[in-house]
Amino acid sequence: MPCHHSALRISDNCLETPVPHRTLLTLGAPRTRHLDALTPHGFSRVIYHEWGVPNNPRVLVCVHGLSRSGRDFDVIGEAMAATHRVLAVDLPGRGASDWLADPADYVFPTYLGALTALIARSDASDIAWVGTSLGGLLGMVLAAQPETPITRLVVNDVGPVIEPESLARIGNYVGQAPTFADYATIAAYVREISAPFGPLSDAQWDHLVRTSVGQHPDGRWGMLYDPGIAVPFRAAPAPPDLWPIWDAIACPTLVLRGGDSDLLSAATATAMGERGPKPRVITFKGVGHAPMLLGQDQVGPVCQFLRAVS
Repeated sequence: MPCHHSALRISDNCLETPVPHRTLLTLGAPRTRHLDALTPHGFSRVIYHEWGVPNNPRVLVCVHGLSRSGRDFDVIGEAMAATHRVLAVDLPGRGASDWLADPADYVFPTYLGALTALIARSDASDIAWVGTSLGGLLGMVLAAQPETPITRLVVNDVGPVIEPESLARIGNYVGQAPTFADYATIAAYVREISAPFGPLSDAQWDHLVRTSVGQHPDGRWGMLYDPGIAVPFRAAPAPPDLWPIWDAIACPTLVLRGGDSDLLSAATATAMGERGPKPRVITFKGVGHAPMLLGQDQVGPVCQFLRAVS
């Protein structure tokens, strides 16, 4: 089975993006594994990245935002590896996972099917979850189900109400699939569209770019996601009323919010803290959508919450 349905070259082993030498975060490469998940039009190879002792029953699943990948959690993965087995997935159509034949399949049931397969593969009865944006919504849905395996939940800059201005902003770039002549130009583009991530160091930016771009056979550079993910997003960008989902969550929960987020409003975050799982809400000043969990100021509180004993 091919590593990817795109024309992008991730490298000979289909797992790393070749880029010019840069000063990058000092991080070890995770183990990279795969599973075959059933989608509406057949099986699709889903890549996930693993840290920690392979048979550790304490499992943390990390799920990224709409157009990102599991490598966004490299810092969390290393930070939590001493106590947990960390599994950070590339959702279908992102990172090194296969692209789907029908773009209409980039919907919640497909993602939830792949994530359920990942949970089953983990062989863990209790799962901790960190989800950014789309990954947070998926975690909310799973945590709200009867007999859920989700026992500790971190929701990063998303909630039951999605602000329309953020959907319009994301819709302006997601799925456009521009290509660039060189790595420096695409790196500048990623910084531009990702400016709401907040003040990151050059090394942090380089890490985010390195793990989210790839090269076409003609030498041009593009983003590592299927432009087709925008098809269902544009057809129905706003999810339905998710307050009943939120109110059904009972596990310990932590909510993260960028202080300047245009996706999760302060009012919605406050309401989240008062109902459902009644979580602690942490706001990071000077950050928009979404906190990228790369610095100690953001990673520290998450690790402390995940390691807490109920």
